[in-house]
Amino acid sequence: ATLWFFHAVDRYLVHTNDRATLRQILPTLIDILDHHAKGTHFGIRVDPADGLLSQGQEGYQLTWMDAKVGDLVVTPRRGKAVEINALYYNALRLAEGWVRDELGAEQAQPLRENADRAYASFNARFWNHEGGYLLDVIDVLDGDRKDDAAFRPNQLLAISLANPVLEPSRWAGVVKQVRERLVTPVGLRSLAPGHPDYKPKYFGDLRARDLAYHQGTVWAWLIGPFIDAFLKVYPEERAQARKLLQGFSGHVSEACIGSISEIFDAEEPYTPRGCVAQAWSVAEVLRCMVKTAE
Repeated sequence: ATLWFFHAVDRYLVHTNDRATLRQILPTLIDILDHHAKGTHFGIRVDPADGLLSQGQEGYQLTWMDAKVGDLVVTPRRGKAVEINALYYNALRLAEGWVRDELGAEQAQPLRENADRAYASFNARFWNHEGGYLLDVIDVLDGDRKDDAAFRPNQLLAISLANPVLEPSRWAGVVKQVRERLVTPVGLRSLAPGHPDYKPKYFGDLRARDLAYHQGTVWAWLIGPFIDAFLKVYPEERAQARKLLQGFSGHVSEACIGSISEIFDAEEPYTPRGCVAQAWSVAEVLRCMVKTAE
């Protein structure tokens, strides 16, 4: 959540240029990065071997894919998760710029060096050469697999954020595959069909629903990062990006009137499920409507 806070501060500054507020909170932002580097609760720490951010403790689910059934963590993702490192790199670059502007280049130097190292390590470690996409988790802390090659939407954040950590030559291939395998009329699947853990529907008792929550179930909010990434690859295709939002026009009349659900089944007819009026679903669709307006 603290890494998302850097993103939120950046978006706020873009719209307000409120440098007084930035100066007030900058020491806290630097402190956050220092604590990530030194290590904090739940195994959250920067690995000194490669400068990437690792996390994980038995029995905990620390990423946004946070379903837990009793003692079973459905998607533990312990290790170095792709979107966590994309957010970490983005935070380093944002902090580097803010510190340079407010405190000078010498003060910003360590942040620049850490960001440079994270960028190089990310592109060397996360790229799946065989598949042409990004691994979901590397250096997995549990199980027999060292890396998790599940095809998930988390990789989009390596392109969509203000400071993309994935090298640009790889963007188009990732966007193409995500569009083909994950994009639906009402958001993105949380796991590509064909994976052994893929669940086409979110239904049943609480255990059954939680086992499907991030294993194929469509999340509406993910359309935002996809459109951001798509427009970085195809900046002149705003009309095409706008079409990706058309499925929500019908949906606003079928669950909570005038709002957007949290999740949907992974396959047609994409039945809405979960919370009937979800803040991040509404916010991302609205943001993308503004971004793709003619």
